Amino acid sequence: MAFEVGAVPFNPDGWGPPDATTTITNTSSLPLNVPFAPFSRAEKLGRIADWTRNNPNAGRPNAGKNASDSVFDFTADDSFPAAGGAGDEDFRLVDGKLPTRPKFGPKWRFNQHRPQLPQRRDEEVEAKKREAEKERARRDRLYNLNRSNQNQQRREAAAFKSSVDIQPEWNMLDQIPFSTFSKLSFAAPEPEDLLLCGGLEFYDRTYDRVTPKSERRLERFKNRNFFKVTTTDDPVIRRLANEDKATVFATDSILATLMCAPRSVYSWDIVVQRVGNKLFFDKRDGSQLDLLSVHETSQEPLPEAKDDINSAYSLSVEAAYINQNFSQQVLIRDGKKVTFDEPNPFASEGEEVASVGYRYRRWKLDNEMYLVARCEVQSVAEVNNQRSFMTLNALNEFDPKYSGLDWRQKLETQRGAVLATELKNNANKLAKWTAQALLGSADMMKLGYVSRVHPRDHFNHVILAVVGYKPRDFAAQINLNTSNMWGIVKSIVDLCMKLNEGKYVLVKDPSKPQVRIYEVPVDAFDNDYVEEPLPEDEQAQPPAEGVENGEANGIANDVEDKAVEAALA
Repeated sequence: MAFEVGAVPFNPDGWGPPDATTTITNTSSLPLNVPFAPFSRAEKLGRIADWTRNNPNAGRPNAGKNASDSVFDFTADDSFPAAGGAGDEDFRLVDGKLPTRPKFGPKWRFNQHRPQLPQRRDEEVEAKKREAEKERARRDRLYNLNRSNQNQQRREAAAFKSSVDIQPEWNMLDQIPFSTFSKLSFAAPEPEDLLLCGGLEFYDRTYDRVTPKSERRLERFKNRNFFKVTTTDDPVIRRLANEDKATVFATDSILATLMCAPRSVYSWDIVVQRVGNKLFFDKRDGSQLDLLSVHETSQEPLPEAKDDINSAYSLSVEAAYINQNFSQQVLIRDGKKVTFDEPNPFASEGEEVASVGYRYRRWKLDNEMYLVARCEVQSVAEVNNQRSFMTLNALNEFDPKYSGLDWRQKLETQRGAVLATELKNNANKLAKWTAQALLGSADMMKLGYVSRVHPRDHFNHVILAVVGYKPRDFAAQINLNTSNMWGIVKSIVDLCMKLNEGKYVLVKDPSKPQVRIYEVPVDAFDNDYVEEPLPEDEQAQPPAEGVENGEANGIANDVEDKAVEAALA
């Protein structure tokens, strides 16, 4: 069909449509209900129709009849500026601005019938910015992850040495990955005290008020003797074994090492002796168990040179030296002591010994198996007219660049951040201290923050702060599960009880999270035992250099002072 164009009126007298009388006759074919908006030549053309206008009669019954008129009607619109002629009085330009958005109105996606293109464009820009931020955060996360993996690989490649030389005649019986320890659980009953020995001095509460601004110089106690006696060299444990008081015998440091084994990184070893139906857990003379690890679980590698003051070995000797001196300095040294049933079993008559109390305690593992352990506490305090036992340990700062926090600046304002950093860098050491406090049923464990006077001076130190924690609360804070701790001990005891009579050694692998069990000769680790290391091509790890100042009888008097003189003089 052909498209017919209606009659278009012609105005010979001027611009625009002819007069109204002429228009009525000549525009009969124009569309109905389409009003015309007059304008002048000077005005800019606007919109013919505005479909964004709100119809005020939308909710009325006859609203549909005038709906088409409202979109073309600009008579009430003040957007057209007044023209000069009388015919242009009602002529207005259509407002191109969007209607104002209500402050608490619905979002644009619920009003799609209204033009929100500028707002939507802004939201698209914001969305792109958010995506860019997410992508940048993802790249940063991957970068940090790769960097931490590189540090981990660098630490693993730092040639961690085995704590004991693996000999050719040793027979490996089993290897246990640490992943199996996480599922173990055993509810150990409350222990009973069989005997208390030694004497304790009272804690000096003035050290609780020490701050970095009022620091105290760390003193040296060379006249006091400290004893690191293994299980089988303990005369009290020998006596209890002869009286058949238990089946398994150990010390708190050995049990803590086993309980916290999954957190360990450095190599360690424990000697196991099966004699008849009894089991003894021992440590070697000059064992690493006598020292304290530093930065063991940190990702920042330490210098590998042993003679460096910041090497792992030098720091462990320094930490043990600090820990012993700190445990004696924070006491009231006025001669008053709390004495127990028997004196110190390792001290000679008239010998000045450190403040320490030995609690020989017994746990029931099953109907036919009991465990006896020697547990240590370092101090006592009067709380509500009752005696409370304490353990005293010290964390040491050697160089702020390794930890990233300067204790002198952060201890007063951000003590929690300092403790969190230490929990990250020394997780195994803090867990072992907590386990020893729980084994000894200490009512309080005091942690001292000790720092070097100068980062390059490893002989002089100062006490910056002392903080006390309840062992059970602190164990929950560091996620140390007592049931899992006893589950690890119970599983290792059950495994060793199945072995034949003889001597064995548990060795933590220096590069893998696992422990190995070796069967060794009966005279292994004795004074006349000659070790013949494996050839280099057969050894997985190079042999470790241990402490050379252990005494033949297993009693290490003042091991830190001697080790410092031997290693750092």
